[in-house]
Amino acid sequence: MAKSYAYYPGCTMSSTAKEYDMSTRAVFAHLGLELHEIQDWNCCGATHSAIYKEDARFLLSLRNLALAEDQGFDTVIAPCSACYKNLRRAAKLSEADKSICTRVNEEMTEHYSCAGHVTVLHPLYMFIQDFGLDALKKRVVRPLTGIKIASYYGCMLTRPLDEFDSAERPTGLDRLVKALGAEPVEYDYKAKCCGGALALSHTGSTVRMTSKILASAKERGAESVTLACPMCHMALDMYQSKAERAVGQPLNLPVLFFTQWMGLALGIEPEQLGLKRHMVPTAGMVARVIG
Repeated sequence: MAKSYAYYPGCTMSSTAKEYDMSTRAVFAHLGLELHEIQDWNCCGATHSAIYKEDARFLLSLRNLALAEDQGFDTVIAPCSACYKNLRRAAKLSEADKSICTRVNEEMTEHYSCAGHVTVLHPLYMFIQDFGLDALKKRVVRPLTGIKIASYYGCMLTRPLDEFDSAERPTGLDRLVKALGAEPVEYDYKAKCCGGALALSHTGSTVRMTSKILASAKERGAESVTLACPMCHMALDMYQSKAERAVGQPLNLPVLFFTQWMGLALGIEPEQLGLKRHMVPTAGMVARVIG
């Protein structure tokens, strides 16, 4: 019997990160894992809702967890790192401080139990913890042999601090990349902020932060970058041409979501993975995998 998960796509997965949504759904289906999109889900509040209302970010996130619980699920898969952070932090805080849950429940139609019944997982940690990397290796039909990939974690994937990975020296993406047959690249800045949240208001800051990440990866021999956050993808992919001008050298580092690399290695057709939606072309990487 296929294992079922509630799926929280968040706002970007149907817009700027459509390729992430496509590849996530394709990989889960290919591995026999069921994703059920939470009915009537709402925005998690991202990073800015707290300035409008003290409990807004908890109310928004807890409503989604309440819906998942009401729809019969005990685990929510949240691919966006910002959504994952918000949902997971809300779940943890509501369990630790019942007064928070009481306050938000007063304003919600859906009632959240506050008992910690719903677990929030990023798909990366689901594949590592639940599915298992050994099981994943057995499903690889197109190993990523010889491709040097720099894993970029950013500042939200490994927070709040927990049992899944280290906030300062994370290894989850590297372990997954290795399981797919590629060579992980060790470099500085892999867990530093890319400045994606500042892209519109302080573009120069985003470019400077992004250029350091990409230049560091390039210097260590990376041929591509993989990540797990729509905002980080926007910064490293969309702003890469600006980063090149900032460092005064070509970078040419295709930035793929980790589920896109998984899809290629598992034998899923590139058309199902949204690989033509990137600013930095991915065709060269695809050709190396599928010939």
